Amino acid sequence: MEKDKTIEVLNTLITINNDRIEGYDTASKETEEQDLKTMFAHLSSTSQKCNQELSAEVTKLGGTPAEGTKTTGKFFRVWMDVKAALTGKDRKTILNSCEFGEDMAKGTYAKVLKDDLENLSAEQQIMIKAQHTLLVGDHNVVKAMRDSLITQ
Repeated sequence: MEKDKTIEVLNTLITINNDRIEGYDTASKETEEQDLKTMFAHLSSTSQKCNQELSAEVTKLGGTPAEGTKTTGKFFRVWMDVKAALTGKDRKTILNSCEFGEDMAKGTYAKVLKDDLENLSAEQQIMIKAQHTLLVGDHNVVKAMRDSLITQ
């Protein structure tokens, strides 16, 4: 297991969580709907918790935790779609965009769990699997809220 590669993998997860935090904090400021504000706060909180754990691991390995976001390309467009949907008060579009962002976060974790296990200790794997489970749960909350609009 190469320490630099482990730090890189953990920082990839920190960055995706930074994206979620920034996106949901922005979305929360843009909406006036209390249920969405509550949900966005919960989703942001999940990533803050994940980042605390990931940052502690990076620091323990002698690395520097990632501080920025990766709001380029698709992820940037997701948050711009959320912002535009919030401005237009279109709940379905808001929730569709949030679900797409959640899919990207889940996918990043799934890729690490598939491709980078050799770079992670058993404890780190357990932590990342637990975080992935939290993100899947968050995704399902967003999806259920979105799907409830379809049946109305």
